[in-house]
Amino acid sequence: MVEMCLVFLFWVSVSAILYTYLGYPVALFLIGFVLRKPVAKKPCEPFVSVVISAFNEEKAIERKLLNLLELDYPEDKLEILVGSDGASDQTDQIVSKFHSTRIRFFRFVKNFGKPHVLKALVEEARGDILLFTDTRQELDRGALKALVSNFSDPKVGSVSGELYLKSKAEAVGSVGSGMDAYWRYEKFLRKKESEIGSMLGATGAIYAIRKMLFPKILPADILVDDMYIPFTAISKGYRAVFESEALAFDRVSERSSEEFKRKVRTLAGNYQIFAHFPELLNPLKSPIGWQLISHKLLRLSVPFFLLVVFVSNLFLLAEPFYVFTLVAQLVFYGLAGYEALRVRTEVLYKGIGYLPYMFCLLNYSAVMGLIRFLKGEQKVTWERAYV
Repeated sequence: MVEMCLVFLFWVSVSAILYTYLGYPVALFLIGFVLRKPVAKKPCEPFVSVVISAFNEEKAIERKLLNLLELDYPEDKLEILVGSDGASDQTDQIVSKFHSTRIRFFRFVKNFGKPHVLKALVEEARGDILLFTDTRQELDRGALKALVSNFSDPKVGSVSGELYLKSKAEAVGSVGSGMDAYWRYEKFLRKKESEIGSMLGATGAIYAIRKMLFPKILPADILVDDMYIPFTAISKGYRAVFESEALAFDRVSERSSEEFKRKVRTLAGNYQIFAHFPELLNPLKSPIGWQLISHKLLRLSVPFFLLVVFVSNLFLLAEPFYVFTLVAQLVFYGLAGYEALRVRTEVLYKGIGYLPYMFCLLNYSAVMGLIRFLKGEQKVTWERAYV
């Protein structure tokens, strides 16, 4: 009886992991052929308010503002609202040097956190469409036009652009290669989710929402505004869609510590989303219930399924097959450990274990995200993940 229970736990956990990373993408791909919901988009030029919350961005803010001023969009239909969230460097002085009538600068005397700044800026915004972006990423010149064309469809409430990751060097290390592979996989899921209804959240580097759908109450402690704000639109019956022609560009992180810090914050924020939108988890009532469980909830559960697989496997070694599965797990984790040592020595070129290493890093981040969420330790105020 005990052995049967262990076998059951082993295979249920293996099945859950395989479904999360393989079964769900395949299901999305196949469903897309039957239930595709195209967006009725066409060129349009509504008044757009670009909203930026910045903290100690002296190295990037000038380049970002110049980039926004060069967007292919009518000057009289675009305003840029910059909120300095208690910056202690030269951010304020740099923004103040811009004399463009399209730039409106708001200085906050202390570091309140991004949600506070976004809410205050939106109250000042004059546009029908709000475009949210971060200071680090560069937007393609035609990104805004591509983004807003989706709002011609009255069913669309939020639109996310596509983020491309670039490397500083021709040779990409383990972290950069792993993140590039993960991000391409993630974009595939978002595109397919968008095709059958709504994607889950948005890309923080470039996403837009109808101003009338911006949440009246934006929790001061929210960690992932790029999920909370689109989810507000979805909860009101609108779609959140993906626009592959609205491009933003960012660099690949080559430091595992940077990526770990960013992922822990994001995944802790995912748990917040479940707490704020429990009704969206119900597949019988929610338009994204199945996707939210498959893409987010099960993804966060994978570390625990992996633990069950490993522990149950230890008690099933009387069968040759389970000896093989244990060896396979040990080889996988061994490759991840080997790559972790290579990363610490700052070897540039990726090694054979870069995918296992990133897989383990992301799942460890999920565990730490849960711990920080339960303890309330993840700060909403700025904590830079990139230097």
